[in-house]
Amino acid sequence: MLTNPVLLSVVIMVVLCLLKLNVLLSLIIAALAGGVLAGMPLGETMGVLIGGMGGNSSTALSYILLGTLAATLHKTGIATILSRKIVEWVQGKGVILVLIIAAVACLSQNLIPVHIAFVPILIPPLVKVMNKLKIDRRAVASALTFGLKAPYVALPVGYGWIFHGLISDNMSENGMEVAQSSIWHVMWIPGLAMLIGLLIAVFITYRKEREYKDIEPEGLETTVEEAEIKMTGKHWVALVGAVSALAIQVSPLGSLHIGALVGITIMLVGGAIKWKDLDEMLHSGIGMMGFIAFVMLVAAGYGSVIRETGGVDQLVESAGGMLAGSQVVAASVMILIGLFITMGIGTSFGTIPIIAAIYVPMAMALGFSPQATILLIGTAAALGDAGSPASDSTLAPTAGLNVDGQHDHIWDTCVPTFLHYNIPIVIFGIIGAVIL
Repeated sequence: MLTNPVLLSVVIMVVLCLLKLNVLLSLIIAALAGGVLAGMPLGETMGVLIGGMGGNSSTALSYILLGTLAATLHKTGIATILSRKIVEWVQGKGVILVLIIAAVACLSQNLIPVHIAFVPILIPPLVKVMNKLKIDRRAVASALTFGLKAPYVALPVGYGWIFHGLISDNMSENGMEVAQSSIWHVMWIPGLAMLIGLLIAVFITYRKEREYKDIEPEGLETTVEEAEIKMTGKHWVALVGAVSALAIQVSPLGSLHIGALVGITIMLVGGAIKWKDLDEMLHSGIGMMGFIAFVMLVAAGYGSVIRETGGVDQLVESAGGMLAGSQVVAASVMILIGLFITMGIGTSFGTIPIIAAIYVPMAMALGFSPQATILLIGTAAALGDAGSPASDSTLAPTAGLNVDGQHDHIWDTCVPTFLHYNIPIVIFGIIGAVIL
């Protein structure tokens, strides 16, 4: 088991990231190492990596357009005005601001299902406010990841409906019929684990004040102090553009790409921005979200290499001999296997088919109930969106908080979210699977 290529590849990726090697390079090196360790020629491994990158091409393009839309909204000043209103609401209390950010992030998964789209629009204008309140940005990163993840894990609405549907469909396809409506009856357990992790992060671990320098983010010159309090014509046009982009995304058309383009077009035609500013907006958008786009492309390729090695099946077979008939040991091993798989691929949704194909037969053989199996699969899948360097639930908070270069992706986002969410989820998942 210790020589398994998937296990070793993920370990290599995590170690390189912790040593502060760029996450993009870490993913590439880990993918090549995984392929070579599995006996694949280096050239073939690189070919699989490149070929698999197309799996996230739509996501990558949407991130670039989203960054451009965010930069355009910043240019008009509407995002800064919104930030000022939030500052008035919090009345100088940093904890309240962090909780408001967590609440907004939660709404982005269900009531207004835009996922990470709000992060580059809302967070950069608030960075200087956070500096004044001496808020530890690790608390904000934890709040954002909580809101981007906990609602779809626990609630059967918005992205949660998709997540729960994937669990139900894939369990049924592998021989264990469960109704989608029954998934949330179990998945509230990891949701509760995440809530506890959030409270610990905000009120205990990162409650202490932290000093940051006031560095003006490049391309986002407007500050909260300089913003006009009164809404002008260009602000209303910008608001219409933003709402239109949102409306198109949540409509049956469901396209973030088209929504972002329509929003930018409305602001251009309405005079909120000028034609000559478009190049600047695009450059700012690429600077803000381009790195995430490339990481997501490489992460898709990494996932292809992981699957091509055949190491996942080997990992499960090796673990089978360790279970020794104990459900506690079995639940622990199964969830830890899921942790390694999802930490590498960095997506909860994309790993459900892989995990379900492995877990359902194993759970049936070991005598786990359908409810316990739901929890094992859902818990193992959910581990991919907190702590993974390649997850958009960690990349997006970093993109928003690092606009002034003072927030490290690994140590200020990935490590805090892993500690406060993945550890409680693992504990609650093991206990819940044994009890159910």
